[in-house]
Amino acid sequence: MSGQDHPVAPAAGADVIVVAAGSSTRMGGLDKLAALVGGRPLLAWTLDSLASSTSVARIVVVAAAARIPEIAGAAWLPDCVSAVVAGGARRQDSVAAGADALADGPRDGVILVHDGARPLVSPDLVGAVARAAAVHGAAIPVLPVVDTLKRVEGGCIAGTVERSGLVAAQTPQGVRRDVLAAAYAAFPPAGHETWTDEAALLEACRIGVHAVPGESANLKVTVPVDLRWVESALVHAGRIASATPGPPTVRVGIGDDGHPFGPGSPLALGGIQIDAAPRLHGHSDGDVALHAICDALLGAAGLGDLGRVFPPGPPTPVGIASREMVAECVRRVRAEGLAPFSVDLTIIGARPHLAARLPEMREAIAGLLAIPVDHVNVKASTGNLAGWEGAGRGISARAVAVVGEPRR
Repeated sequence: MSGQDHPVAPAAGADVIVVAAGSSTRMGGLDKLAALVGGRPLLAWTLDSLASSTSVARIVVVAAAARIPEIAGAAWLPDCVSAVVAGGARRQDSVAAGADALADGPRDGVILVHDGARPLVSPDLVGAVARAAAVHGAAIPVLPVVDTLKRVEGGCIAGTVERSGLVAAQTPQGVRRDVLAAAYAAFPPAGHETWTDEAALLEACRIGVHAVPGESANLKVTVPVDLRWVESALVHAGRIASATPGPPTVRVGIGDDGHPFGPGSPLALGGIQIDAAPRLHGHSDGDVALHAICDALLGAAGLGDLGRVFPPGPPTPVGIASREMVAECVRRVRAEGLAPFSVDLTIIGARPHLAARLPEMREAIAGLLAIPVDHVNVKASTGNLAGWEGAGRGISARAVAVVGEPRR
């Protein structure tokens, strides 16, 4: 198959599929689309950017099934969002679900597919991709690769990759419905082939994809620090008010927890795994450091304690990862219009020796809370070898957490 120029003017408005069903694996347990930027979820900014384009007719949001009621009922949802539907395990499954929700559109109409974590896309870029897809059948925005590329083998540089002709792909990626139907006929979305994006599917079908100049500001939020970059960009664009000088209003909570050592290994502590140490006994993975942080966060937000959120019985899965507990507690804190600012953590136990692992714990905790590493302090003590911790029978932890209203 090959793409053919299509001698028609672009439709009055393209339909958009916003892919928002990902797992945010590099966000340290934080759901990046629900993360507050300027007091609103990141996904809200993405939808606003798309809705502001005159090239957009309808938007379908594809989300994790559990989040559909929350998103569909959100006050910030633009009027042009026609549906919120469940996504699948792979990107292509989610895109196909969105396409099904837009199946009543014109055969030669344009569908745009956009990442929910790209909130700074401009109306101009949305329009440029829609027009190019209407004319050429398919189009994507790209940026030239400016950094020198190296190939690594066995931890060493094995060579320099020629970057001439290489580009980085962005979204929205556009395709006419008739072209997408032809691609789906050749490679059904539920098939065993997995495509990294829509352009990869079209390439496999030998369908030409037109390149449109992308935008350096069209960032995809991938790691926690990207959220601060987005907020700065929104302030610069006048979409949110500049942060006011001086410290924000804060609330403080204190948490503590302790578990004895149990059979087996490894030890889960401070968001990391220590293979040579015995695990702590408990209904969860026993990470007392993260449990203390959870209690401190919930206390600061006036939300009770960890036992109310995760009661030690059938409602809480046996062996649940404490990182999941932190993610849920952060979600509840953010639902109150608050955000974590800083954490001070003390771990008490005679064994194992933790000094060399404290920086790793600090980074893990910062990632889980989506705060700078220098806002996290982690220290360890033997407790002067007193008590059950000093006797080496277990570990306890105490945490102080500061939360407050996010800067606007």
